[in-house]
Amino acid sequence: MSTVIDIGTLIDRHPGIHGGCPIIAGTGVTVRRIVIWYQQGLTAEEIADEIGHLTLGQVYAALTYYHMNKNEIDADIAAEEAEADRIYALHKSGELL
Repeated sequence: MSTVIDIGTLIDRHPGIHGGCPIIAGTGVTVRRIVIWYQQGLTAEEIADEIGHLTLGQVYAALTYYHMNKNEIDADIAAEEAEADRIYALHKSGELL
């Protein structure tokens, strides 16, 4: 007999993990990470293969969360990219060693 899983329990947030951004429950894998790989052309199956401890259902839950909360995740991705650009600029200028 299979176990029934409430899909509402598959995505979680914890203030101490990745600044409270959405993660796949029970893991440290962010929805943002799944979405970035998906946007780079990986299929859900390929993502699940790359992150072997995730099930295909967990990857689809992350993608579903993204499609239902696109503005939030897109803003999170943009903020992460801006921070990476800022750090790169500091490094290039010699202010960050």
